[in-house]
Amino acid sequence: SYNNSYHASIKAAPFEALYGRKCRSPIYWSEVKESQLTGPELVRETTEKIVQIKNRLLTARSRQKSYADLKRRLTEFEVGDKVMLKVSPWRGVIRFGKREKLSPRFIGPFKVIERIGPVAYNLELLDKLRGIHNIFHVSNLKRCFVNDDVVIPLDEVQLDDKLHFAEEPIEIMDREVKRLKQSRIPIVKVRWNSRRGPE
Repeated sequence: SYNNSYHASIKAAPFEALYGRKCRSPIYWSEVKESQLTGPELVRETTEKIVQIKNRLLTARSRQKSYADLKRRLTEFEVGDKVMLKVSPWRGVIRFGKREKLSPRFIGPFKVIERIGPVAYNLELLDKLRGIHNIFHVSNLKRCFVNDDVVIPLDEVQLDDKLHFAEEPIEIMDREVKRLKQSRIPIVKVRWNSRRGPE
């Protein structure tokens, strides 16, 4: 089981690390022939085991961090930089066709007004986004390398205060059932309502 299996990070089984002895299962019954420790010896050995396990966990954590740092890149922005803001689609509403895949993932560009701490930035948002808090984590931002002429319009996207957007279907225009060997797939053609008008 999981508690009786050897773990490379602590170089012992979790049961052995917790209780200081091997698990007495029918498989390992014959291997456990250790004498019982009592009093100060038990406290001393338990303390040594805890220190040893902490050191092993720190070693495993630093090793895993070194692997993660190879792919991690530090993203920083200066005041005045242009950034794109990540928006997440409202799942469960946009279900039909390829609508969800083709919807915009970033809007902008927006200007960085102020840096707040090591990972947060204050952005200059448009009046259309007045209800959204203007301080964002660096993971929601992407550097913008395009000209000011190229702008992803906000007219196509309706955002709420949590940066979710959704477009509502108006009507189902056509239905079709695609038949395979053992299954049937319903295909629906939907007319959507957007800020540009029905499409």
